[in-house]
This record gives sequence, C-alpha cells and structure tokens, in this order.
Amino acid sequence: MERDVRIVDIDGLRIRVAVRGVAECPLLLVMGIGGNLDMWPPFERPMRRRGVATIAYDAPGTGGSTSYPLPKRMRGLTTTVEHLLDSLGRDRVDVLGVSFGGGIAQQLAHQAPHRVRRLVLAATAPGLGGVPGHPRALLALATPRRYIDPEHFTRVAADVYGGKARRDPGGLAVGSPERFAKPPSLMGYLEQMYAVPGWSSLPWLHRIPHPTLVLAGDDDPIVPVINGRILAARIPHARLHVVKGGGHLFLLEEAEEIADVVADFLA
Repeated sequence: MERDVRIVDIDGLRIRVAVRGVAECPLLLVMGIGGNLDMWPPFERPMRRRGVATIAYDAPGTGGSTSYPLPKRMRGLTTTVEHLLDSLGRDRVDVLGVSFGGGIAQQLAHQAPHRVRRLVLAATAPGLGGVPGHPRALLALATPRRYIDPEHFTRVAADVYGGKARRDPGGLAVGSPERFAKPPSLMGYLEQMYAVPGWSSLPWLHRIPHPTLVLAGDDDPIVPVINGRILAARIPHARLHVVKGGGHLFLLEEAEEIADVVADFLA
C-alpha cells in the first residue's frame, strides 16, 4: 500500500501526516529533532513487508507542519501527539521514537499510558541525568544547517553520526535527498531545542508499564550506548538490543536488520 499523506488541523496547527497500511494498532513513528516524515520510507517499507502498518508525522515547525505560536515543553509537544491520534481515530498505538523522538515516546508512555501498547526507544536517552554525547557532535546540533547544506552534512557526518557515516558520509547525503528537501524552519528547530533542557524521564521510568525494546548503537557520538543501558535497566519490562558498529542513524542505515528486530518485538 502506498502512503496516504494528508494535512490535519490540530489546535490551530496544520500537521502533515503519512499513513501506510491498515491495522488495529499501527506503529507511530516519531522522528528526531529537525527531521521530517519523508525520511522514514527506508524503514517503513521493510516494516510494511513484515505486516506492520505505520503512522509518521512532521512535528510542528518541521517538514510540512506549521509552528506553534509559542514554544512548548515536552509535555506540550506530547499533548499535540495525543490530539493527532484523536484526529486519526486511534485510541492505541505502538510507538517508536528515535533520538529526540524517543523523548516524546517516553513522555507519551508516561502521560498517556492507555494510548500505548508497546514502546520502542531508538538511539535515545532519558534526558537530564543521562550521559551526554561528544561535545563536537552536540555542537553540530545547535543549528539546523545539516538539514539545509548537503556539503556541510558531508563534512560533519562522520563526527556527528558515527556508524556508516564514518566510512561514506557523502553517500549518506546523496542517498537521503529527503533530508534536504523539507528542512525545518529556524523557529521550528528552536522550538524543539527549547523543549529539551531540564526534561528528564529518570524520576518515572520505573513506572512505565509497557513492554519496551531499547535499541542503541555502540558507535553513536550523539547518544552514547550507556544511555540505552540506563533506559533498559530503569524500565521494568524492557530489553536492550545493541547494534554493533551502529551510529546514530542505524535505524535507516540497517533498516532490514532493525525491521526484523522491531517486527518480532511487536508481534
């Protein structure tokens, strides 16, 4: 089934959504900071071949979605996700969040546990109290330039993303034109950055009731693998899968392998 891409109106925002497949409990995909839903197909397609329907969306201020009038913290961003599910008629979903999107996924499981069946946390951390990434990688996240300038992306990809980007950063840029086609607005990017400082899931991770799969790459400069170990240790019904040689983008670089792991977990 091809993607059904549409615009939905939520709380005065216009949110772009892509639905692929039909299922009683689809997998909600939550992208990292600045990313857009057009970056998901390399992972969506192998998931669909394994019978998993997906929902992806552009966060406010990214891709084809409009920005908030005023910036919101993590709880507010997650409330928008709840309202998005309402608009799509979805009472309950599985959730996969990557990087910043993993924070949204954790927050959703915490503030609306009845909306989540199973939880997948990829290349993500518990926020404040987690182990920060390499300073050079974190400095590159301060602006959305890596979504705007392919040459800049190629220059910084090895140090920022690790994994396959260390061997072929130019190939990643050429192979991911969707990254540059719909870059986040500066305001949208800063709104996402604003939501992060001070947020932490550590005080309540032990109360997350959902079966949880934690995915972590052991060559991730942005989110060191120790963060995956922390999440898996703190969430009661969690298990950890470490991607050997995986950088921050392992979900897209090793899509077939990761799709097998995720589909088995969801089943």
